[in-house]
Amino acid sequence: MRGRTRCHMTFFSILSGVPACQHLVQGSGNLSVLLETGSLPAVAAQPPSAARGRGAGSSRQDCPERRMSLTAVVKKRNTFLLSMRFMDPELETRYSVEKEKQSGAAFSCSCVVLLCAALVEIVIDPWLMTNYVTFVVGELLLLVLTVCSLAAIFPRAFPKKLVAFSTWIDRTRWARNTWAMLAIFILVMANVVDVLSCLQYYMGPNNGTSGMATEDGCMENPKYYNYVAVLSLIATIMLVQVSHMVKLTLMLLVTGAVAVINLCAWRPIFDEYDRRRFQEHGVPLVALEKMQILSTPGLNGTGRLPLVPSKYTMTVMIFVMMLSFYYFSRHVEKLARTLFLWKIEVHDQKERVYEMRRWNEALVTNMLPDHVARHFLGSKKRDEELYSQSYDEIGVMFASLPNFADFYTEESINNGGIECLRFLNEIISDFDSLLDNPKFRVITKIKTIGSTYMAASGVTPDVNTNGFTSSSKEEKSDKERWQHLADLADFALAMKDTLTNINNQSFNNFMLRIGMNKGGVLAGVIGARKPHYDIWGNTVNVTSRMESTGVMGNIQVVEETQAILREYGFRFVRRGPIFVKGKGELLTFFLKGRDKPAAFPNGSSVTLPHQVVDNS
Repeated sequence: MRGRTRCHMTFFSILSGVPACQHLVQGSGNLSVLLETGSLPAVAAQPPSAARGRGAGSSRQDCPERRMSLTAVVKKRNTFLLSMRFMDPELETRYSVEKEKQSGAAFSCSCVVLLCAALVEIVIDPWLMTNYVTFVVGELLLLVLTVCSLAAIFPRAFPKKLVAFSTWIDRTRWARNTWAMLAIFILVMANVVDVLSCLQYYMGPNNGTSGMATEDGCMENPKYYNYVAVLSLIATIMLVQVSHMVKLTLMLLVTGAVAVINLCAWRPIFDEYDRRRFQEHGVPLVALEKMQILSTPGLNGTGRLPLVPSKYTMTVMIFVMMLSFYYFSRHVEKLARTLFLWKIEVHDQKERVYEMRRWNEALVTNMLPDHVARHFLGSKKRDEELYSQSYDEIGVMFASLPNFADFYTEESINNGGIECLRFLNEIISDFDSLLDNPKFRVITKIKTIGSTYMAASGVTPDVNTNGFTSSSKEEKSDKERWQHLADLADFALAMKDTLTNINNQSFNNFMLRIGMNKGGVLAGVIGARKPHYDIWGNTVNVTSRMESTGVMGNIQVVEETQAILREYGFRFVRRGPIFVKGKGELLTFFLKGRDKPAAFPNGSSVTLPHQVVDNS
């Protein structure tokens, strides 16, 4: 029982496309081979051992396999070492146009950074009006940049033109970079203006004036302005929509500006700051002026404390912070590019899953009739659930090539019989192509047994030849109910014409021996590893006897079938009673052709579903 259940699971897995998903998620290479070679049935032939033992332990092993697979994907697409750009230009273009939805949030953080910087500067020197002016102007400009960036995220809250402009910025690399540079430029300029405004409160001893430095403000806390510059560096790395090279350029500009201010513009302020700080501990001023490393007593009077001028320590601090932030930005971009590659791979895998499912559905519809395939593909079925359906009024046909056995030889001239089988395949394929005709859409091919072709009509539920559907048989007239049987007879005649054309082209003399019957059958799907749709019943047995007891070149039917088909204009020749095994003697007829197409009472033809009837 376990073996049968496992087979059912394999069949239903084919119908639902699950094997393809499992192989893709696990990073298996087998699916790629299947996709490239087109050997789709191999998916159905999953060994039973593969389905055995799948539990929590197997799930835990899938995660490392997926990570290894995705890592291999990343390694396949190499990037340049310095710029980290993809070597594939097309891939780099796709990455550059990728919309970054957090850009508005990044600009919002820039506004917060400017607010924090302004609060620090106001606390240091609340009487410096420049701090208030730079804060208001800078905050307004940053708000404009932020609103323009947020419009693409919240399109309903902003005008359409602003949304279009914001979308263009997000999708254009140079526009994104320019927008980011503007934000950092506003932050840096606000800080630089505040720093330079402090110079008017300091007059060095070399300018000959009699002014004096204030006891409060930037003179007492020059380092905090460098800490504000660190906030600008933090705002730079928060601009996730720009590359790490652009961030490096911006951070170099910020670091360079701070270094120039510390070593040039603010040199007297830092020297005065060091002088005031160290004079309390008896530090000689000459050492400070010569910018040498000082050895001073510790604050507790025990030991020695090495000191460096603050303008150098703060400059080095800014430079170290810049390097740290650059390393962080580079790492973030590496992760972003890796996630981008994974996203592409997942998208490709989804496309492969969709393609595999489409192929699986095509495979199922080739093995099973359309309405049966839809039954299985529509929802998940239990392993024990099988498809079966009984019909009261269907038509069955057997058509064989009795003289094909004389044609088939396994001599070397026929390549051991392969050429004979190839010719038989061409004949069967031509018969199958007849089913593409809309007139024969109610006919279902059941199977081929050697050179015998089996088909049935009326097994498609609730569909008649005109394409209308009916909820019950009582709503149909007799001609509507048995129209599928007339179509089956037309199909048998078309098979004879097709074989005649093949004989004329190949200089052969094959002849069909066909038997037809109507009645009730039981239809269903049997088998799990190779599922097969088949029909059973007394009607099938009688049809088989009509074919086996028939005459080559003729279509043999029983009296009941002949009576129905005669109403559709088919011509018959009475053969007479013949002995049928298990049935005794049956009166049979040969179907010779059709005089005219059948018509409904209103005179409309039923052979073409798209025909327009003019009743005028």
